[in-house]
Amino acid sequence: MADDKKLTPRAEDFSAWYNEVVLRAELADYSPVRGCMVIRPNGYGIWERMQRALDDKFKATGHQNAYFPLFIPQSFLEKEAAHVEGFAPETAVVTHGGGKKLDEPLIVRPTSETIIYAMFAKWVHSYRDLPLLINQWANVVRWEMRTRLFLRTLEFLWQEGHTAHVTHDEAEIETRKMLGVYRDFMEGWMAMPVITGLKTDSERFAGALRTYSCEAMMQDNKALQAGTARSCAPNKTQDAPARPGAPLQAPAASNRSVCASNSAMSQAVWEIYLTTTSEARGTGRVVRNPSVSACNSSRNSAPQERTHTSGNTRKK
Repeated sequence: MADDKKLTPRAEDFSAWYNEVVLRAELADYSPVRGCMVIRPNGYGIWERMQRALDDKFKATGHQNAYFPLFIPQSFLEKEAAHVEGFAPETAVVTHGGGKKLDEPLIVRPTSETIIYAMFAKWVHSYRDLPLLINQWANVVRWEMRTRLFLRTLEFLWQEGHTAHVTHDEAEIETRKMLGVYRDFMEGWMAMPVITGLKTDSERFAGALRTYSCEAMMQDNKALQAGTARSCAPNKTQDAPARPGAPLQAPAASNRSVCASNSAMSQAVWEIYLTTTSEARGTGRVVRNPSVSACNSSRNSAPQERTHTSGNTRKK
């Protein structure tokens, strides 16, 4: 049923206003599982439109879609000290299955680098097999303590791109290319302004050499990362012939290493869109881009006109 209660004014309580819009527009709802949410048809329809538009852009750059296991052997992460340090506090671990204790615990996917590079090791035997450009649409689990609809939940939807190249220069070019794809998608398709740039060392992704991001400014004067692309350090994955830093068979280049990049964008981009394109007048209505809108329901707290958002943004 529609809720006729007046929305909390955005200027009065930005967080409360956001939650009320999401719930009353029937984009998502709270789940019986603490920290998780249910994405309702209105919200999932928006994700599907975003997914289709972005997937076309990925394929135009030569990426192919694949799917990798949700469960990752714990030993895969333990081989990567930087990876473990970055994700250990957020991992969910499966220790029993079929009523028995597992020989090795399985990590519920927080990200897929380690298992994807293990497969790259089977597929890449020579420089002739490169570049390898793979994208995955999937769900991931990170054990967040403080959650918020769409932005931060224990389980969330995202895409992650993983590539392998003959040289670091090629991997760096791919990294910046994907950053440009994200920016074009967000500004050109979503009509959502972003700032792109290089992350500081303290914000760099675990195990990455360089981390770039698209930052969007919400109207509570806080910036959020809308998408990220990384070029990987040479020792990213151990004991895999196709790992970054592993010998690659190439003419007169026996010491050449496989170099990699990865990129990711999650469902959090929907909250970012919602909180960057809302109006200032009244209770803070949402100005929706028809490309994004999944329905014309009157229960959605938004008019139906096309509006391109502009304005000043500040970097995080």
